[in-house]
Amino acid sequence: MAAASEDSLRRALAEKQAAADAQADAVRVLKSTPGVAPAEVDAAVEALKALKTEAGSAARRLQVAVTSNGGDGVGSREAFRQAVVNTLERRLFYIPSFKIYRGVAGLYDYGPPGCAVKSNVLAFWRQHFVLEENMLEVDCPCVTPEVVLKASGHVDKFTDLMVKDEKTGMCYRADHLLKDFCKEKLEKDLMLSPEKAAEFKHVLAVLDDLSAEELGGKLKEYGITAPDTKNPLSDPYPFNLMFQTSIGPSGLSPGYMRPETAQGIFVNFKDLYYYNGNKLPFAAAQIGQAFRNEISPRQGLLRVREFTLAEIEHFVDPEDKSHPKFADVANLEFLMFPREQQLEGESAKSMNLGEAVSMGTVNNATLGYFIGRVYLFLTHLGIDKDRLRFRQHLPNEMAHYAADCWDAEIECSYGWIECVGIADRSAYDLRAHSDKSGVPLVAHEKFAEPREVEKLVIVPSKKELGLSFKASQKMVVEALEAMSEKEALEMKATLESKGEVDFHVCTLGKDVVIKKNMVSINIERKKEHQRVFTPSVIEPSFGIGRIIYCLFEHSFYTRPSKAEDEQLNVFRFPPLVAPIKCTVFPLIKNQEFDNVAKIIDRSLTAAGISHIIDITGTSIGKRYARTDEIGVPLAITVDSTTSVTIRERDSKEQIRVEIDKVASVVKEITDGQSTWDDIMFRRYPSHTSAQADKE
Repeated sequence: MAAASEDSLRRALAEKQAAADAQADAVRVLKSTPGVAPAEVDAAVEALKALKTEAGSAARRLQVAVTSNGGDGVGSREAFRQAVVNTLERRLFYIPSFKIYRGVAGLYDYGPPGCAVKSNVLAFWRQHFVLEENMLEVDCPCVTPEVVLKASGHVDKFTDLMVKDEKTGMCYRADHLLKDFCKEKLEKDLMLSPEKAAEFKHVLAVLDDLSAEELGGKLKEYGITAPDTKNPLSDPYPFNLMFQTSIGPSGLSPGYMRPETAQGIFVNFKDLYYYNGNKLPFAAAQIGQAFRNEISPRQGLLRVREFTLAEIEHFVDPEDKSHPKFADVANLEFLMFPREQQLEGESAKSMNLGEAVSMGTVNNATLGYFIGRVYLFLTHLGIDKDRLRFRQHLPNEMAHYAADCWDAEIECSYGWIECVGIADRSAYDLRAHSDKSGVPLVAHEKFAEPREVEKLVIVPSKKELGLSFKASQKMVVEALEAMSEKEALEMKATLESKGEVDFHVCTLGKDVVIKKNMVSINIERKKEHQRVFTPSVIEPSFGIGRIIYCLFEHSFYTRPSKAEDEQLNVFRFPPLVAPIKCTVFPLIKNQEFDNVAKIIDRSLTAAGISHIIDITGTSIGKRYARTDEIGVPLAITVDSTTSVTIRERDSKEQIRVEIDKVASVVKEITDGQSTWDDIMFRRYPSHTSAQADKE
């Protein structure tokens, strides 16, 4: 719909501009033609002015349409982002690493308030997921042997396409250059034809699907050069994003810094399954550092080379993906963006989670349960629910083995950013490690009574296959054993009727002829006492740095000072994640007030409440502003020896509290037992914001 509106605006602008150009030509002809009356020329000039005015109006309407759906434009988003980042760096939430040596792209240090926010986010993650869901938490090494990542596919496939400046050797991520070019054209080139605009939008839609050759072709077609030097670029080629290392001094044991934490859980499945009493379902969780050697890091904390992941691997019977607690989240409603809406050019819409699962939009109840739990986690942290959506992966984004995948995307000044991936990865990971290690990573379901079942039995004749295929025998055997029941029975029927069959072996990349004496295929009836199967995995994976950055933006606002002569920065962090829960200010430098501050300091420390004492003696307004700027929710002003004033950051409302009750009131709010409004109502039942005491 928005796309159709933009297309019509582009066509209207093109028509207005063409009319203005034609009128300009007519004016030039009139002026150069002898004997034309001045009045006729003046009329033509007035008509030209009118057409230019109409073209200008059409251009402005189009500009509104292409900048954030008629909302804030690109410039204001960048200005807002700069205000946020400047505040974060100045107040030491985070800064570029190795700053005195001019830093290294994609590496950042968290300062004291940033560390506190991160610690609080992770503590809530543990409470919300690990404790409430009875998960098994593990902590695995960052250094991972090559064989593990070979089995997972990372060694061969964990790549991005890179191009180089042919003169300076500077490296760029190829898809980012193409994406930036298309977005800039769509946002800034108002004279772009509707056809060309549609072409650029199509390129953006299929960007992840382009091969190296297709990507290189587009870069050449659009004349895209190195951004810094305008030099020509090389053809795109794959670059593996893992940091390689060597384990031990010999150099004979290659390894990598892990690109994700999940593999440590998968390789420990057998022991975790035993620890859990050989019962499914169960979930394992891990928080840890991951490393990706990004080609051209950018966007601050959103794309970095070392980052914190929090990942869950929920192991479940592939034949039963129900969840006993799904009813707890089934009535949640939030923005969802199914693939059908994306393919039809529509926007995300509010959907009921229970209905999304029952209609099959979300593949199964366990996946739906974790989508709901992720929504609750992010909104409790302080993420704006109206700028949070769950987007389903398109077919070209899905791994071939995945049953369904959704991303929790948060909107910030950079656009919609993937912050959590929630994927049903089927049984791919455990099977891959079983095949590579030779250790069966399986679960068992014991039957109360033995069951008679029909089993497909495929027995390749290695002797006959070896005589025919020599060195390729192993690949043919593996392909035969991997056949589905349908494929095997079709082969059996063809062998019985014709004596031979053409069979495609993927690993060889060609068809081979299988004869009747090379394989035995039968359906046998057997009694089984248990079912042995490879569990499926539902994986929620959280990019903690991305979530925190989006939280910074969603929490930031400005308001005028009391004198209204400047704008003051404020972070409206919920008490749950605020880096410091309260501050203590003696109103004036006075020994009695200092003694009261020390008493409150000890009581807050004993209650486990993070706080700071500010005895600088500067005006109380300036001290409030300093702590508002790092998101401290409560400020305690010592202005008496018997009671103190507690002020809330966002409303600026104040209450008086006896000294011996300060710690309990603060803890009640910061632990989430009560809100500030609850406290206000208990103390002032008839209170309204208009009546409340304010600074």
